Amino acid sequence: MNLPNPLELAAQAADARERTLTLIEGLDGAQLMGPRLAIVNPLRWEIGHTAYFHEYWVLRQHLGEAPGRPDVDQLYDSIAIAHDDRWDLPLPSLADTLTYMGRVAERERAHLASDPPDALRDYLVQYAVFHEDMHTEAFTYTRQTLAYPEPRIGTSPVAAWQAGGLAGDAAVPGGEFLLGAQDDGRFCFDNEKWAHRVEVRPFHIARAAVSNTQYTAFVEDGGYLQRELWDDEGWQWRDRQGLAHPVYWRAGARGWECRRFDRWLPLAPHAAVIHVSWHEAQAYCRWAGRRLPTELEWEVAAAGEPAPDGITLAPHKRRYPWGEAPPTVEQANLDGTASGTIDVGALPAGDSAFGCRQMIGNVWEWTDTLFGPYRDFMPDMYRDYSQPLFGTTRVLRGGGWATRGRLIRNTWRNYYGPDRNDVFAGFRTCAP
Repeated sequence: MNLPNPLELAAQAADARERTLTLIEGLDGAQLMGPRLAIVNPLRWEIGHTAYFHEYWVLRQHLGEAPGRPDVDQLYDSIAIAHDDRWDLPLPSLADTLTYMGRVAERERAHLASDPPDALRDYLVQYAVFHEDMHTEAFTYTRQTLAYPEPRIGTSPVAAWQAGGLAGDAAVPGGEFLLGAQDDGRFCFDNEKWAHRVEVRPFHIARAAVSNTQYTAFVEDGGYLQRELWDDEGWQWRDRQGLAHPVYWRAGARGWECRRFDRWLPLAPHAAVIHVSWHEAQAYCRWAGRRLPTELEWEVAAAGEPAPDGITLAPHKRRYPWGEAPPTVEQANLDGTASGTIDVGALPAGDSAFGCRQMIGNVWEWTDTLFGPYRDFMPDMYRDYSQPLFGTTRVLRGGGWATRGRLIRNTWRNYYGPDRNDVFAGFRTCAP
């Protein structure tokens, strides 16, 4: 198995834990529990759950150790404990939770430092790190949802982020394409397995995600009030939400403003629109005479390459839009660096072979595809990671500004219900 070595995995685990601790920094006891909402977890429960995942899979299931606390299964098992019950659990104090988390980390680190080579252990550690990475993104949008102060994970703005818009479509040829992750020994999740040959027709896809300026035109044209732009489910959702614009927008004295954590700021005109649901993305597409890409089209535009003839696809596919090397800050807005979306014209070094920009990072991108299994799907050891969400959620691709760079790649499939406008999601469009 082609995984990082044990010392690198230990460093990743420490980094993931540091991000977890940073994201609860400055929050008081009431904030760490928060209101009972369907779209968030109580943070004091969720941080303990991330440590429990490391302990359960690496230390207990694989290495046969005893739990660090006798009550952890009754506290942190997310499969057995219903979401709404998590606020009512006899949770340890924050200090005791941090003690439990620290001890789990010490035990895991000791095994990585001194045990004989163990490929399955390393796979499980990598899985647990990525699981925590997904939760730290959730911690970040929880702070946004609940209007908590901005976490200290970003850096000062840099000029390269303020690059304006990016118009036009990329022409992508048709042909045969390997959709999904290839079996090359590198880590992937069960829903990415395995690459299989599919045919794709030629299409045109926007070089950039939809910007705030573009979305503002839809809002100001009364897009949220035009029934014909919404399907029945989307219109009912809009009506229940009472929305006439994205959830975190408001009309200010000098124009549109957007709430970023606990502050209202002027809407950045060329930044990627964010916090819009699949329903909103679909309504925008109908208004603009466009459509969402399918999951297949998205991956072809991100990972594909043109054949020498220029009219078909080459057999090779890229791990990232720009090639095989992991992302850098010049290629993708990831890891919380910008603390929000940046201009859609920024970071040209991250372009795909077809000239599509920011297909990794900045904003998760809705696709038109219902989340489901690839052919011959088999669940991994964590059986509830993908399977329970098949058929009810929509696929998103590409990662957002808070996604960890070590986690994301062209084949990575995210999934949310079409009503979710709290997550870091936007979209790009295709020609009809």
